[in-house]
Amino acid sequence: MDQIAPQITPEDSEPHSEIARLEERIEELAMKLDTCRKYAGAALAAMGLGAVMLAAGIFGVIRLDPVTFLAAAAALMGGIVLAGSNRSTKHEVEAQLAEAEARRSALIGAIQLHVVTERPVLH
Repeated sequence: MDQIAPQITPEDSEPHSEIARLEERIEELAMKLDTCRKYAGAALAAMGLGAVMLAAGIFGVIRLDPVTFLAAAAALMGGIVLAGSNRSTKHEVEAQLAEAEARRSALIGAIQLHVVTERPVLH
């Protein structure tokens, strides 16, 4: 069932402040999303480094002592964990961003704007 948004007059300052608050929230969420992209890159780099180190050790390119093996395994598993955690955070932020943008659009659509047809002469 569709909800009908109430009509809001331009004199009502409540929707304008709510729109401004939503725009600030949208900016914050966009910054969080950008941070999530950076963490995704770091996770991929950690997984890649761990995988390359393990492969190089297995094929004899580097000496695979216990410290090297643990470092490679930790990088690989840490990257996997970071990628999974970051993915769920990213989906949550994207959902919050879509909700805030929809709410802002609804508020903007509910404002009754007046069309100005003539401009006064200012000279």
